[in-house]
Amino acid sequence: MKNLPSVKAVMALIAIFLSNLLLSAIVMNETKGINNSELLLMNDYLQVDLSNNFDALMEKKVSLFEDVQENEVVEEPIVYSGMTLKELANKLDKNLKSTLTGYGMVFASYALKYEVDPYIALAIVLHETGCGSGRCSTLTSRCNNIGGMKGANKCGNSSYARFRSLDAGIEAFFKNLSANYFKKGLKTPEQIGKKYAESSTWASRIQFYVDQIQNS
Repeated sequence: MKNLPSVKAVMALIAIFLSNLLLSAIVMNETKGINNSELLLMNDYLQVDLSNNFDALMEKKVSLFEDVQENEVVEEPIVYSGMTLKELANKLDKNLKSTLTGYGMVFASYALKYEVDPYIALAIVLHETGCGSGRCSTLTSRCNNIGGMKGANKCGNSSYARFRSLDAGIEAFFKNLSANYFKKGLKTPEQIGKKYAESSTWASRIQFYVDQIQNS
């Protein structure tokens, strides 16, 4: 349902319109089609002392404008599946545990930045790190590697990559998904799995987590 301005804000806008008419009559020293009775009605509505009308009206306009700004409703854009960025982040947070607790906004932001499906990305993370069971692997907790990615900067004696921070590891994961999968048209668990993993059951496990995230 679309948010609407408050009654107070609407009334303030009407008052600003009336004050503009009244100011025009005062500055130009003519009513421009507005008779004296209409001027008095506008003045009564605005509650301005006409003995010092110009300064009083200007002060009233500033006050009314500030009131409109305070009551202005700014709608957040929909970013994914009918959700705003904050709503998406909260949904992802429900599935992030252990080392990744509270990183929903980071995941949501990088998913939008690199144009990657957030559900599929998180599902891969939950599967690859073991975080889906509530406890992330040492590869994640010690080396900030959330996607089982390999690299030159080794994590211990393994062939897997180490990242300087968890945020850096998350961004590297999304960059990899974007450049090597999504931008090449590999966007489903089945399509990604053929290149990402050797296991024949990998895609079905990812889909299991996707459904879990979607229904959370």
